[in-house]
Amino acid sequence: MHRRGLRVAVLAAGALGLAGAQGIAVAQPGPAGPARPAPRTAAPFSAATAADVPPAMLKAMRRDLPRARGRPPAEARAFAKAAGVDAAEVTVKRSAIRPRTYYDLRGGDAYYMNGSGRCSIGFSVTRGGTPGFITAGHCGQPGTTTSGYNQVQQGSFQGSSFPGNDYAWVATNGNWSPVARVNGYGSVQDPAVSGSTVAQTGSPVCRSGSTTGWHCGTVQQLNTSVTYPQGTVSGVTQTNVCAEPGDSGGSFISGSQAQGTTSGGSGDCRSGGTTFFQPVNEGLQVYGLTLYTGTSNPPDDPPDDPPSGTWAAGTVYQVGDVVTYNGVGYKCIQSHQAQPGWTPENVPALWQRA
Repeated sequence: MHRRGLRVAVLAAGALGLAGAQGIAVAQPGPAGPARPAPRTAAPFSAATAADVPPAMLKAMRRDLPRARGRPPAEARAFAKAAGVDAAEVTVKRSAIRPRTYYDLRGGDAYYMNGSGRCSIGFSVTRGGTPGFITAGHCGQPGTTTSGYNQVQQGSFQGSSFPGNDYAWVATNGNWSPVARVNGYGSVQDPAVSGSTVAQTGSPVCRSGSTTGWHCGTVQQLNTSVTYPQGTVSGVTQTNVCAEPGDSGGSFISGSQAQGTTSGGSGDCRSGGTTFFQPVNEGLQVYGLTLYTGTSNPPDDPPDDPPSGTWAAGTVYQVGDVVTYNGVGYKCIQSHQAQPGWTPENVPALWQRA
C-alpha cells in the first residue's frame, strides 16, 4: 500500500549461507529479485481532458477554481476555458507546496546498501519518534546508507552486530512510513504484525524475502548456533524454510507474530534447505526499539487508569522474567515484546501467576 501525495492541478482537488553449519553470510550484490511495481499516476488535467469532466465536478470547479494552484497559469486558464468556466471567475495562484509520495516499510521488501548490494526488510520499528526497520547485521555497518526497493533514498544503519549476533536497525527518512505488514508476494494476503510472541519448536513459520518471496516450514530448534566463515552467530532459531542470497534480513513470522530476521543457511528454494533466523526480540531490546503494530494492539485496549506494578508495554520479556501487575506477581512463560493491552492478567498464554 502506498500513500500518495495529492496531485494538485487546476481543480484544487543474503546472509544466506551455502554449506549448513559452515555457511556464508553475504548480501545479494545485484538489484535482481521480485520488484514491486511503481505506483500508478494519473494523467495531468489539461484542456484536452476537460470535455470528460462530469457536470458535478464542473460545478465544484466553479466553486473552487478561484483557489486553483500548482499548474502554470497559461495551462490553468486554458483548462478553465475548455471547461466552460468564465475567466472572470478564475484567479490562478502559484503555490510553494511540493506534494510528494510516501512509501511503505513492509517486511520482506528489498532495500539496497550504498546503492549496490541488496537485503530485505525485517519488520517496521520505531525508536522515540523515529521510524525504521530491523534487519540482519551482516547487511551493513553503522553509517551504511540505504535506498528502497524503488531506489528512493531511505535512511542509514544506526546499529549493527555481526558475528556473534546478526541484527541491525535502520532509521528512515520522511519519505518512508512504517506499516504492520509483511509482503506475501502474491502467495498470501500480506499478513499483519501484531506482536512478537516466540513460536515454539514444531510451530509453523513463514519467511518473506526479496529474492525468493514467500516460503513456509516449521521451527526445528530454538537457541542454537551457526558458524559462517565470518564467525559464529549464537542464539539463532533453525528452520526447514528455504532461502537464498538477498533474502537476508527478511521477515520470519508465525501467524501474526514477528519471529526474527533471516540470517543464513544452506540449500536453495529449488531443492530445499535449512535456514537460521535471528530472533527479533533480542534486537528490539538491545537498541530500545518498539515493534510497529499499527494503531491498535490486540487483544485489549489499554485501560483508562494506569496500572500499578513493574509490567510495562514495549518491554521485551524473556522466559522466567518476573513482574508485578496491580499487586500480583507474574512469571513470563513465552518470550515477547509487551504490547498495549497485553497485560499479565489478560494474556495467560504469556504469563502465569508467580
